[in-house]
Amino acid sequence: MAGTEAALRALARNVRAARNRAGLSLDGLGQRAKVSKGALVGLEKAQGNPNFATLVRLADTLGVSVSALTEGPSEARVRVVTADAVTPLWRGARGSEARLLLTTSGPAPVEVWRWRSEPGEEHPSHPHRAGVVEAASVTSGRMVLVVDGTEHPVEAGQTATFAADAAHTYRGTGTGTCHLIMTVHLPPGPPARPGPPATRT
Repeated sequence: MAGTEAALRALARNVRAARNRAGLSLDGLGQRAKVSKGALVGLEKAQGNPNFATLVRLADTLGVSVSALTEGPSEARVRVVTADAVTPLWRGARGSEARLLLTTSGPAPVEVWRWRSEPGEEHPSHPHRAGVVEAASVTSGRMVLVVDGTEHPVEAGQTATFAADAAHTYRGTGTGTCHLIMTVHLPPGPPARPGPPATRT
């Protein structure tokens, strides 16, 4: 993730606000998202610079989009975003990358991503929260989508969609670069607030 001061301040503000809305303490968020309390404290003080996987885990746990954590408020009625204007949130050693172009507003937001996958390079993802659906449309090249251990080849002109609450991997294949547009459909509503601790009888 880009570590500019403004971006880190926006991230700190957004994570703190989303955590408070969800009724979670730093300990509670850390346990659910599998992120250390120290890392969260630093993040909320705009001193942390989390990687892509950490951002996704935090967004899943808080029931918000990745954009809701990384961006400031948008007041424009129409937004036009070019891929080159957006910093990659993930880069692979062979040149693969993922850019989050935008997230639609509304009760069930949709993230729009542009991916470039080089042959033999892959990006594994942990299972997302229940109700998240991903769709990947390959515009050029070839990729293999692995969902719950099963491989699914996807070629240019094809779109694959799946429930993303299972482990999944995007892998470039063939001889050339694979370009794809991925949408992540988020379920409406925030995650359930944690209930009171169970009493022993």
